[in-house]
Amino acid sequence: MILYLDTSAMVKLYVRERGSSEVRTLIRESAAVATSVVAYAETRAAFARLMRQGATVEKRHHERLKQFNADWESLMRVELGHVLARSAGELAEAYALRGFDAIHLATALWLNDTAGGKLRFAAFDAKLHAAARRAGLPVAV
Repeated sequence: MILYLDTSAMVKLYVRERGSSEVRTLIRESAAVATSVVAYAETRAAFARLMRQGATVEKRHHERLKQFNADWESLMRVELGHVLARSAGELAEAYALRGFDAIHLATALWLNDTAGGKLRFAAFDAKLHAAARRAGLPVAV
């Protein structure tokens, strides 16, 4: 089984918050972990926001970045091409999603089709979670 992480799930690997242990368990139960390449920029932006808000210290920030960059190389990363971008545009309109959320949904749907339905989708954004269910994705969290 492939576990697809959107950014809200990805961040939980590095920031202790509600759902962090669930994501770790799902990863242990999965053969592979996948995400869209846009998750890199989004995750880095989330880490930077924590720094700006004073919710983390610089030392911890650098530790997170180091671990995230190391982990990034082991992920199944799906590139954003014109076909996925167009699909994301249609999904954004159909489900009233933000751009990056639509990209995650389009990517997960494509990967699920490619993997013969052997994908679980992890997202903690309520709107994206609901859209994934409506689109027929098996939602893990």
